[in-house]
Amino acid sequence: MNILSFQETERILSKYKIPFCKTEIFNSKEKAFLFAQKIGFPVALKVHGQKVFHKSEIGGVKINVNEEDFDLAWEEIISNVEGKTIEGVLVQEMFYGNEVAIGMNRDDQFGPTIMFGLGGIFIEIIKDVSLRVAPIDKREAEKMIKELKGFKILDGARGSQKANINSLVNMLVNISNLSLKEDQIKSIDFNPVIVNNSKALVADFRIIV
Repeated sequence: MNILSFQETERILSKYKIPFCKTEIFNSKEKAFLFAQKIGFPVALKVHGQKVFHKSEIGGVKINVNEEDFDLAWEEIISNVEGKTIEGVLVQEMFYGNEVAIGMNRDDQFGPTIMFGLGGIFIEIIKDVSLRVAPIDKREAEKMIKELKGFKILDGARGSQKANINSLVNMLVNISNLSLKEDQIKSIDFNPVIVNNSKALVADFRIIV
């Protein structure tokens, strides 16, 4: 069981029109810093490797990194993952909005099962998720989103920013199509996907083959 490389993940996401935050991978701190300047601070730094399954738990993630903090954040990540085989460190734009989680697991009996849920405490503790066996169409994807207990958060409850539901619908349908055509993929974990009133972008990704 391996995690797809960043380049392979990027290819898959682009092929199936699944939008993600501006991201590049580096082994050079100097080149990483130049890319961060290009996309604009603050940025996120995230370690990526085929055997790195829980990067936050090993200190492999830094978010909201400003220009003056970049050097220290990079060095801390490299120190934290010492001894582990990594592909490099991802430099990623910060994108803000509501956090949701989208995933797929390939069941031996039913085939690919698509999951949608709110991020953070809602998925970790409350387990507020909806599930469908692929394939799903736009109508079914919208039902998945709206049946969550916490849907009102995405719908602009109490004056909060209303999420672009159509962008989430398209992402769910595209992941369904991906899961049916790429049978070497055993599971997909996009958590979080950030959604605001204009679009949804995958901010953290793990595709296991």
